[in-house]
Parts: sequence; structure tokens; C-alpha cells
Amino acid sequence: MSTSSPRLISLKKLLGEHTVSAAAELVRPEGDGAIRCLACGHRCRVLPDHEGVCRVRFNRGGALRVPHGYVAGLGVDPIEKKPFFHAFPGRDALSFGMLGCDLHCSYCQNWITSQALRADEALAEPHFITPEQIVQLALEHDCPVLTSTYNEPLITAEWAVEVFKLGQPHGLVGSFVSNGNATPEVLEYLRPYVQLYKVDLKSLRDKTYRQLGCALQNVLATIRRLVELDFWVELVTLIVPELNDTDEELSDIANFIAGVSPDIPWHVTAFHPDYQLDETPRTPVATLLRAYEIGRRAGLHYIYAGNLSGRVGETEDTRCPRCSRTLIERRGFTVLRNELDGGRCPGCKTRIPGVWG
Repeated sequence: MSTSSPRLISLKKLLGEHTVSAAAELVRPEGDGAIRCLACGHRCRVLPDHEGVCRVRFNRGGALRVPHGYVAGLGVDPIEKKPFFHAFPGRDALSFGMLGCDLHCSYCQNWITSQALRADEALAEPHFITPEQIVQLALEHDCPVLTSTYNEPLITAEWAVEVFKLGQPHGLVGSFVSNGNATPEVLEYLRPYVQLYKVDLKSLRDKTYRQLGCALQNVLATIRRLVELDFWVELVTLIVPELNDTDEELSDIANFIAGVSPDIPWHVTAFHPDYQLDETPRTPVATLLRAYEIGRRAGLHYIYAGNLSGRVGETEDTRCPRCSRTLIERRGFTVLRNELDGGRCPGCKTRIPGVWG
């Protein structure tokens, strides 16, 4: 676990050789060679020859250096896996990610990449690639969406933007799968290139968020700001037994979302034992169904139970909030039937919010 292990020292040296200068919008010089990084909510003041909390953005000679030119994960996934249920249903996303995170969640489901600079047993390695090659892969696989995921994309925002810029002339849509610990500056920087944004709303308790590595209010402010900036937003709460699974907390989460917009899809997903919580039991079906009903009582129009495909009934489907007609039928990441008519219910003609392609 030590950052001084030979493997981690070697990895940090390798990654340090594959960097570029940070975007001007995401840095603020503070004198004496110190730089304020604005890529995530930590707003690290990075001294010369030091790194930020994320361990991948660092100060070299008074200039902030940031990751570039590699992926640690690259694949073609159903867009429902991100999960986006109200964007390009049944289509694929070309997913790419780097290494590192600004949080240190003990139950991280992507810890192999996100904690690669902290945990010696996280064995993900960089594979060097150009933005042009990533875009070409998306085109070859008929993916309408490019997704920065697998690690926290905010801390590698410049790389994602470079990829998205090249994809735009081909009609490719940029998307983020993020923890939401953002700043207003980074959201403004991303907005021209990112249309879809998924946030993990992990809890509605500041104490829990402090244990994971950031402040609750920053994530809540990010969600509100994303909606104000007209990103398409979907939220995920991974329900972890004994962490965030009480009726009270799930109600607080659902009520917060409804207060921002009842049209924001809320995905309540099942935890499986992993990383430092490898002995915590899996989330039972009953908990997901309970969260689903809590979301309905809060007035949310679109609640989805995930990670337990085939065991959660119709809670994977999209239904019209006005007439209750099933519009998109799903099992897991597979769309079985899609009756949307130009983004509207074919029965009562209610507009269903989303980015339908």
C-alpha cells in the first residue's frame, strides 16, 4: 500500500514522462512558483516539485503538468452500462480512462485503475495511444458516444477534451462518468465538449463523504450547476449495506434530486464485495426495490434498479410518467424494445427528457 514501493515509484516516473501543460482555464498562479489547480473540488495549492491530492497533476518548474497520451482502460460498452438510460438507447459508447482519482473510496468498483497511484495491488498499467486512434476506434465500432470513465475524469480533463474535440466533427458526443467533485471552472471548461454527465451521488451525509475524500456540499453544488449549464445529467447511488442503505438516507437523496429536477434519472445499484470491503455482503434485491419505491414517493419520474438484472422486475424499464406506458424495455444492458417516438410517448405524446440520438 505504500507509495514508496518500487512498482509505484516506477509507475509515477513513467506517467510523469507522459504529460502536457494544464489548460489555462484550470490553473491559477499564486506566486513563488505555487499553482492553484482548479480541475477538482480540492483546489490543491501545488508547490514546485509537489503533486495534488490526485497524484497525477503536479508542479514542475512552476508549470502544472497533467496526464496525456495513454489509456489504462479502453473498450466498447453498451451505453446503458455507464449507465445512461436516457441517451442513445441500445447504442454503444467507446469508453476510455486513465489512472488516478481525487477520492479514495474503500468500496471502489474501479479501484484497479482509480487507486493505481495509492495501492500497490492495483495493477492497471498505461497503454500509449493517440486521441486520433481513440476516435478512429469509435468510428469503426459505430459508437455515437465517447466516454471518459474507469478513473476520475475530472483530474484528466485535458486529455478527455482533446479526444472529444477530435470526435466532434464526426458527430461524436462527449460524456463523463464522474464522482462530481468538480469546480465551476472545470464545468465551464468541459461544457463545449461534454453533453452527457453521470455523477455518483454516494451519500447525503457529509461525514461519509469526508471519509471518502471530499465534501458533500461540493458534489451537491456540482449537480445543481450541471443542470443549470444544460448538461444531460443522470445520477447513480451505489447502495452499500450499512453505509448508505437506511430509509432515512435514501429518502434524503431522493428528495434532494427531486428538488433539483424530478426528471433526473436516479440509478440505485447493487454493491458487490470489492477492494477494502471485500467481506461486506452484496446488496440484496429487496434494498434496491425499497430504494425504488422511496424514489417514487419523492416524486422522481425515472428510477432504475441496476446490477441485478432479471431480479428487479420492471424497474429497469423507462415508463411514461403521465400514462405509465412502457417506452423502453431493458434487461441489464440490453434494450429489448424501444417505443419512443421522437423522444415522446407514442400514446399521450408526453416529452421524455433525454438525448435520444
